[in-house]
Parts: sequence; structure tokens; C-alpha cells
Amino acid sequence: MTERNYHMSLDLTLSVINGKWKSLILCHLGSHSMRNGEFLRKIPDISQKVLTQQLNELVNDKIVQKITFPGLPLHVEYSLTDEGKSLRKVLIDMSVWGEHHADKLNADGQNVSFSSDNYRGYTKIQTPKKEVDQRMAE
Repeated sequence: MTERNYHMSLDLTLSVINGKWKSLILCHLGSHSMRNGEFLRKIPDISQKVLTQQLNELVNDKIVQKITFPGLPLHVEYSLTDEGKSLRKVLIDMSVWGEHHADKLNADGQNVSFSSDNYRGYTKIQTPKKEVDQRMAE
């Protein structure tokens, strides 16, 4: 087994969710399990190679489970594990913080924008609007 040593627990958390597409993958999985082709349609800029790599990393970290169904054609679905579902609050809080920080940077004259508010797909589907509004107000 490989030994991994981190400076602090936050480093481990960040290493699990670090990756250009992992946050978007996790947001999409927040609502339901998905097949490979669904990811490619929902995230058109991701390559098959990178998608496979990032999904495998999430599977190895026990955040996502890969379910292979027997038969032809091959049917594989990905879904969040209980450990992956436990990241939900962390991801929402990080997203809310990012919005607040972007507002401050924009107020200082920088031009910060988001190509998608897709992380909210995670919150809209599984979090009551009142709870999201409360987090945004904090």
C-alpha cells in the first residue's frame, strides 16, 4: 500500500477534489448516477481520456463508485458513495465562498465571471432554496 503524508487534513480534502473537472463531475453526480456518455454531453469540453482519469481518481478515493452491469453493450454507471455524498456541504460552502470572493474582486475592478452556475445544480436538486439562501447570506 502507498503511504501518503499530508501537512494537514485540509490538504487531503483538497487533493481529493482537486482537478479541472472533478467539481463539475461531483455536481452532476449530486442528483443521480450517470453513464460515461452523459458526462461527455454535459461537459462537452472534457476529453474521454481526462474524464476516465478523473473518474478513476474519484473511484480510488472512494468518493465515486463504478457499477458495471453485465451484458452487451457494456453498461457502466457512476454514482456518489456515502463518502462522496458527505462532501456535499463542503462543496456548497466552497462555492458560496467563491461567489462572495468573486464579488469582492469584481468590486475592486477585476473581471471575475463563471461560465456556469452548475454547482447550484447540486444545491437546487438536493437542498431547499431557503437553506441555499441562508448560506449565501452568511
